[in-house]
Amino acid sequence: MVDIIVWVVIIALFVLSFIGLLYPVIPSVLVIWGAVILYAFLIDGSQISWWTWSSFAVLTIAIFVADYIASMYFVKKYGSSKHGMTAATIGLIVGSFIIPPFGIFIVPFVLVLLTEVAQRKSMTESAKVAVGTLLGFLASTFAKGVIQAILIGIFLVDVLIF
Repeated sequence: MVDIIVWVVIIALFVLSFIGLLYPVIPSVLVIWGAVILYAFLIDGSQISWWTWSSFAVLTIAIFVADYIASMYFVKKYGSSKHGMTAATIGLIVGSFIIPPFGIFIVPFVLVLLTEVAQRKSMTESAKVAVGTLLGFLASTFAKGVIQAILIGIFLVDVLIF
């Protein structure tokens, strides 16, 4: 019975990790780690192979690198200022709580647009930067989602099949 409850919590944490893609205040990859550690301590830690732990470490780093690379690529490509990047970050956090989940798209876009206009860029150039910031967020979110699915898959294959 305890195993069933733990599995329900593990599955809930996996689902929460994907919700964290739309609510950046939820540390998605840490939630996945929490689920695996919960399994290790409450069900059977010996079932989780060194390969799984190593893969988790590498893929966790990959999530942070993918997030950074995708964001920076679009930010640089579309010419955002440092203030625009800061506005995008603040917008993501604030947007998580305003009009969820659409706020994470709308609030950063508006804040970056206004910040770039305040930096004396034209409306066209500011809109281009705001769109680039949005594309960076979407690319980063997609990459993180794929890597999170791989993490969960590795864990499930390890404990259910091997």
